[in-house]
Amino acid sequence: MNETRHVGQLTTILQLPGWQGSEPGHWQSRWEAIHGDRRVEQHDWVRPLRGDWCARVEEEILAAPGRVVLVAHSLGCLLVAAWSAHSAHTSRVAAALLVAPGDLERDDLRQMIPGWAPIERRPLPFQSLLVAASNDPYCAQDRSRGMAASWGSRFVDAGARGHLNADSGLGDWPEGRAHLNELMEKE
Repeated sequence: MNETRHVGQLTTILQLPGWQGSEPGHWQSRWEAIHGDRRVEQHDWVRPLRGDWCARVEEEILAAPGRVVLVAHSLGCLLVAAWSAHSAHTSRVAAALLVAPGDLERDDLRQMIPGWAPIERRPLPFQSLLVAASNDPYCAQDRSRGMAASWGSRFVDAGARGHLNADSGLGDWPEGRAHLNELMEKE
């Protein structure tokens, strides 16, 4: 598990993959292997239930020593918003890196992954950065920008890189890790 010290405080990095998890070639899985980040394992990656997924995040955050930094991809971004809107433990989270949120208010995606619409739009009670591509097939960039604005997240345009997953050819995605490190330095 990646536990680093920043300004004398222990920080745990929790990875929140999206629907179906993150395969071995995905940057999240690679970061776990390289940096020792810890994945929040879900009971069912194929049929995600918002309440169950939020409960797992809550358990992992409460079990983590010190403060937590969340690293979310796709459905994981919506999970951060849903969890933070209802948890009494958001003060345990120092920051969140949100990557390529899925637009589950879109009809086709809402049918594939029911129970996640409407997307929670309350401001996040911790600093956050949202990174999205201009050609993500699961979320138009104007929708990603809208989520970032609603959540109070700084927005970064990743260019034409698709869903910012293994198919995007990001490898270890050092640019993304630099964004994470920047967030952690500000905590």
